[in-house]
Amino acid sequence: MKSTYIIGHKNPDTDSICSALAYTNLKNTISENKCYKAKRLGSISSETKFVLDYFGVEPPEYLTDIYPRIIDIPLHEVPSINATTSLKEAWETMRKEKIVNLPILNDDQTLQGLITASDITYSDMDVYDNESLSKAKTPYKNIVETLDGELVVGDINDHVKKGKILVSAANPDLMEKFISDGDIVIIGNRYDAQFCSIEAGASLMIVCMGAEVSNTIQMLAREKGCDIITTPHDTFITSRLISHSLPCGYFMTTSDKTVNIPSNELVEKVQEIMTKSRFRYYPVINIRDNNKFMGFASRRRLLDYERRKVILVDHNEADQAVDGLEEGEILEIIDHHKIGGLETMGPIYFRNQPVGCTATIVTQIYDENCVEITKPIAGLLVSAILSDTLMFRSPTCTPLDKITAERLAKIAEIDIEHYATEMFRAGSDLNGKTPKEICFQDFKKFNSGEIQFGVGQVNSMTSDEVYEIKDMLLPYIPQLAEEEGLDMIYIMITNIIDESTLLIMTGNNAEEVVSTAFSTTVNDSAAFLPGVVSRKKQLIPNLLYAYQQLS
Repeated sequence: MKSTYIIGHKNPDTDSICSALAYTNLKNTISENKCYKAKRLGSISSETKFVLDYFGVEPPEYLTDIYPRIIDIPLHEVPSINATTSLKEAWETMRKEKIVNLPILNDDQTLQGLITASDITYSDMDVYDNESLSKAKTPYKNIVETLDGELVVGDINDHVKKGKILVSAANPDLMEKFISDGDIVIIGNRYDAQFCSIEAGASLMIVCMGAEVSNTIQMLAREKGCDIITTPHDTFITSRLISHSLPCGYFMTTSDKTVNIPSNELVEKVQEIMTKSRFRYYPVINIRDNNKFMGFASRRRLLDYERRKVILVDHNEADQAVDGLEEGEILEIIDHHKIGGLETMGPIYFRNQPVGCTATIVTQIYDENCVEITKPIAGLLVSAILSDTLMFRSPTCTPLDKITAERLAKIAEIDIEHYATEMFRAGSDLNGKTPKEICFQDFKKFNSGEIQFGVGQVNSMTSDEVYEIKDMLLPYIPQLAEEEGLDMIYIMITNIIDESTLLIMTGNNAEEVVSTAFSTTVNDSAAFLPGVVSRKKQLIPNLLYAYQQLS
């Protein structure tokens, strides 16, 4: 069963990561299939890393998008063969499975080449090449199996090394003129013809019609280095069948000449590939498992694929969601923000509550399902609440958030004041980080009509830190706006202790918007906003109101 991804928003904060992990644990606990996986859409912040390290929890894997890929398609799985497999065996496999392509694999299950029904047909039409067995180094095993025969003299693991194929249809005197050293002779039960073939230097003698080979001939054959195979078929059938013993590797299309599809290739890209070629089947290669062959893709199978299933936590807006969401299937949304403009294909479980943190809602769902909250999970949940509510200082914090956090802190065995201080200090440690990394620690995009803007938030513990961050980020954010295609960018540098924010900005009319929104003065692209610590409840509503007024 394919995994269902539980994902927070882009540029994830602590709530986004911790809620995704905790909800994944809950879903796998109450689900029989246990097919849920937490994913993330950006880098782990210093604050979140501190939390995960503190409670010994592995971070979610990074996810780029959920666009349908070839691995989401039900591939055509077929039997495989190796390069020494005979054409006869390959043909019988194709008929049994009702297919026209067979993959030829190496010992490590990587693709060596392909053999098709057309390849086998063409090989049967090449009647003038009487040296094909030696050119293809045909194994004796193939010849014995194809002719329903028995190896009387020789080593079954040997192969044809040289010579042409001849049918003994003349008297011995004439045969001597045609047989060269190393040739393969198809012959009947005549003692003199057999003797002559061996003496003339034949390397392999195929005795037809089940005739017994005398001890004298066998002894002479061993002495002269001539191997002997017997077959119940007559010379006509034998001469027709023997070409079917050729190894498939001699006729295959090698993997470097086939159109191979990587398992992570987008379906849209595969469709383009298929329109430019005329093949019926395309080998799919598993790039995550040493390029092993997985199966065949076809045009018909591209029409039948399973959409990737996702559960969104801590967001419900398309701009903040995983790329390719329109190609996926949303099963649930757990959030505490305003309702966005997402559309779903059908009814879903949507839980949105006016609390300060998604983790508060996730804790409620644990209780409703009577699932015990372990110490690591409690640690994740309480950390998310402390982070999102700025240790209960944010106006978004509700009594339920505080009660929930205090209960979880007991399970996690932490002192809230001490732990929160350490967590915020870890988050405000920006040593070694680039301005871009700092901005994207917690960054979200919004729109007001045709205006697209982004808002980031960076927490700090001291006033000195606030202005150090300002001097680092202010020269960079115009470049960030250009790279992200945004009209304006605002970065909140929030002093958790003083419960204030220094707001820096860039973009046309950004200063006018902030002046209107907060009735304040903007100096040097920065405005001091005392008492403002919440992006969701204090900054965004005021900005949107100012946009409406100015428009």
